[in-house]
Formats: sequence, C-alpha cells, structure tokens
Amino acid sequence: MSKVFTATAILLLVDSKKITLDQKVNTIITDFPYDNITIRQLLNHRTGLRNYSYFTENKLVWNKRETLTNSYLVSLMKVHNINLEFNPDSRFSYCNTNYAILALILEKITKMDYRTAMKKLIFEPLNMKNTYVFDLKKDADTASQSYKGNLVRYPFNHLDDIYGDKNIYSTPRDVLKFDMATYSPAFLNKNLLKEVYKGYSYESRGIRNYGLGIRMLEWEDGKKLFYHNGWWHGNTSAYVKLKDEKVTLICISNKYTRCTYKLKVLSSLFGDYPFKLETKDEVLE
Repeated sequence: MSKVFTATAILLLVDSKKITLDQKVNTIITDFPYDNITIRQLLNHRTGLRNYSYFTENKLVWNKRETLTNSYLVSLMKVHNINLEFNPDSRFSYCNTNYAILALILEKITKMDYRTAMKKLIFEPLNMKNTYVFDLKKDADTASQSYKGNLVRYPFNHLDDIYGDKNIYSTPRDVLKFDMATYSPAFLNKNLLKEVYKGYSYESRGIRNYGLGIRMLEWEDGKKLFYHNGWWHGNTSAYVKLKDEKVTLICISNKYTRCTYKLKVLSSLFGDYPFKLETKDEVLE
C-alpha cells in the first residue's frame, strides 16, 4: 500500500495544479541526471530507472554499513553514472526507485518532509489514525516486527530508511477509509481518475498492465481489476479494488507468505471475474 499512498499524494498535487503529469522530473529535482523522464513515467513505470536496491549492492556505490536514505539516491545515480535500462517511455519495467523519486518530488513541492506531507495530505484528512511512515531512528523498537516463514525475525538493514516504495504502517480499516475516499469527486477529479485507471503498456500481449500507481488486469470483454501487492522483509500486503462492484479486498501479514497475493482470487465472490474457487473451505484456508 505504500506505493499506492505515495502515488495518490502526487496525484493530489497534480489535481491542485502544483505539478503536471508530463512535467519533467529535472524541472523539480534540478540535479536529477536524466533529461526526458516525466512524473507520469515514474507513476506508470516507464522510466528505465534501475532499482536502487540493486545498484547500491556495488561496494563502490554504497557502503552497506551506512543507512541509505532517499536524499542520497539522486547524487549516487549522478556521481556513479548509473545508466538507464532503456529509453524512457519505450516499455514497462516495475522499479521501486520510481516511488523513491516520487517521494522526493513530494518533499520539493510541499516543502515538507515525506512523513509530514503524507500525514497532511492523506492520513489526517481521511482520519487514518493508525497509519504512519516508519522512521528507523524513532520506530525501530516499537513498530510491528516482520518474520520469515520459519518465524525467525527479519533484522533491519541499510535500506530500511528509504520511503515512498515502502515503510508505511497501516491497518485494514485505515486502508478501507482511503479506498472509500477514492470514489469521492472531492478527493480526485474524474478526469484525472481516467488517467489513473487506464493501461499504459501494450508492448507485450497479455492481461497485465499498469496505470498510474496501480496494477491492473484487463480482459478482452472489457472487465478490469485493479490491485497492488507489497513486500518488504517479512511484511506482505495485497490491495484489490473492484471498481464496478465498489468492493475492496485487503490483506496484510508480518510473516512472509505468498498466500497474501492470492487475495485477488476472492474477487470472483463479488463479480464476474475469471478466478476459480473450488469450495468455501478453500477460501478460508
């Protein structure tokens, strides 16, 4: 859900005309080293940016004994000449770096740190009282811990203070409050929502696609399902949005399991979605 929340905060800035979807990133983050990447491409993952968790594995790029934060990312990409994987807008490739950069844009435009901006733009207006952005220095001892499948606790590491792509702690009830708000014209205008819930990547045939900050499945009969999964350490989450039925499915876990991602199968209980459930008992397992 962290990605969906970050994307929505950016969309709120678009809706209030503080930025535009097709604005180049380097007009906001002036030392951003790539000329032709736009905010829309960050949101739909057509930038070509490399995943920060991969290029910082190089000891010459980052010392893993030090905690990495968003503020270092742009300078690392610039100083170490981290090349793009492909030309912007030529194809889709999901990359968490996109969300980390979106978080920096949010800070630049709002002139607030990411944690405060998310609180002011989304959490407080929607009365999400049990949602916050994790701070490694302040919350490491009190936040819900995450566990491997064998119940061994995951240790924190050098990537645990990056935000935008992860590190938002919430509850199913608060996520539901957020989802309900997305149906209100007072939250995001309908023309912008059309941009959010359409596919942008059709280079490869198939039902999978990506909107602006949301994954989607779209079938030949026109039926669409919107969702986003999340993972960090032992934490997994799944958010499924059935717009036609106005149904939301939410699952979160702090013990690593891929069962969380099977949540979308339950959509067939609420509408004409091509997922097969054998028995009711199977749903509950």
